[in-house]
Amino acid sequence: MKEKSLLFTYGIVFFVMIIWGLNVVMLKVLVEAFPPITMTVFRIMAAGVATAAIILGSRIMRKLTKKEWKYTLLGALFGVIAHHYFLAMGLTMTNASNAVLILALLPLSTSILAVIFLGDRLTRWRIVGIGLGFIGVLFIQGGGGDRAISLGEMYIFIAMFVQAISFIYIKKATATLDSKQMTSMMLLIGSVGLLVISFLLEPGSFGRMIGAPLGVYVIFFVSAIVATAVGHFLFNAAIQKIGAGQTAIFNNFVPFFGLISSAIFLNEQVYWYQTFGFIFIVVGVLFGTGYIENAWMKQKTISKTLQKKSV
Repeated sequence: MKEKSLLFTYGIVFFVMIIWGLNVVMLKVLVEAFPPITMTVFRIMAAGVATAAIILGSRIMRKLTKKEWKYTLLGALFGVIAHHYFLAMGLTMTNASNAVLILALLPLSTSILAVIFLGDRLTRWRIVGIGLGFIGVLFIQGGGGDRAISLGEMYIFIAMFVQAISFIYIKKATATLDSKQMTSMMLLIGSVGLLVISFLLEPGSFGRMIGAPLGVYVIFFVSAIVATAVGHFLFNAAIQKIGAGQTAIFNNFVPFFGLISSAIFLNEQVYWYQTFGFIFIVVGVLFGTGYIENAWMKQKTISKTLQKKSV
């Protein structure tokens, strides 16, 4: 029974990875159909309302302490406002396949920041992994340096990095605050911040949200409700069941499904150097996050224990 429950959880996380990989492609369609910032406002606000509706009236809802408010506001600033602004703007300037590969650096960046701000240990193998991950970016931007990094790719990189920063504050806040409540609050607060930015940078753009084909609005709601709202709830629930380490490893499937989706739905060509970049990033993430090292140490401990028992 326990094994079936574990397989079911793995299946749920795998489904979320497919949706998140596809979500970058959906966002590429949306930023070409609507004003990017204004579209992001409505998308994040819809996700925020959906998450709030799911947990409305539940016992997890409570008042926040001053420290929890501080971390929640900082999480919303970096993880919602900055991340989604740069992601939307970046996708107007670069293709979806490049975007998903750059976003694959998220676990590595989070690992680096955890070393700096949370006191995680930086080992020799983690340094090797970090180096391999960023070599992968060089391949993505043109096969190892054939061209300069574009502004769109830089925006996507910033979007990835500020999200990694937000994870540090989320980690600090969820030490005492339920992750589902924080997710909902971050989305709602972030949508208000993005609304202010849209008034400044895209004045009078609300009217341009009307008149798109029906299929585009379907993509909008799938992105907002399924990918952003439900996806984060399912992912957080999986962390509670199988742990953050095992769940995070599934993130390596996101760029894979993103590449496949961009090739199928956007007819984007996947180049050989992007494939090499993907391989370097995945191997870099496995080493850089400490997963390989921890697995090896665990196996070594088990072997020693078995040897002692046999003696």
